[in-house]
Amino acid sequence: MPEACAECPLLPRIAALEQDNAHNKEAHKEIYQKLDASHTSAAVIEEQLNQIKEDTEEIKASLQAERNAVQELRDKPGKRWDGIVDKAIWAFCAAVIAFLLGRVGR
Repeated sequence: MPEACAECPLLPRIAALEQDNAHNKEAHKEIYQKLDASHTSAAVIEEQLNQIKEDTEEIKASLQAERNAVQELRDKPGKRWDGIVDKAIWAFCAAVIAFLLGRVGR
C-alpha cells in the first residue's frame, strides 16, 4: 500500500467489509450444503413414498384376490345345490318321458 493509504480513515471499514465478505462466503457454503442435503432428503423421501404406494397397490390387489376367493367359497354350496336341483329336474323329466314312452309302446 502506498504510504498515503496507511493513514486512510476508510481502512478499518474496508477491513471490516473484507471480514464480512469472508464470513458471508462461509455462510453461503453452509446454506448451499444444507440446500443440497435437503434436495437429497427430498429425493429419498419421494423414493420411499413411491415404494409405499407400490406396496399399498400390491396389498390392495392381494386383498381383492382374497375377496374373490372368499366369494367363490361362499357361492360354491349354492352352485352345488343348483347342480343337484338341475340334475333332479332332468331325472324327473327322463322318468316322465320313460313312463310315457312305456305307456305308448304297449
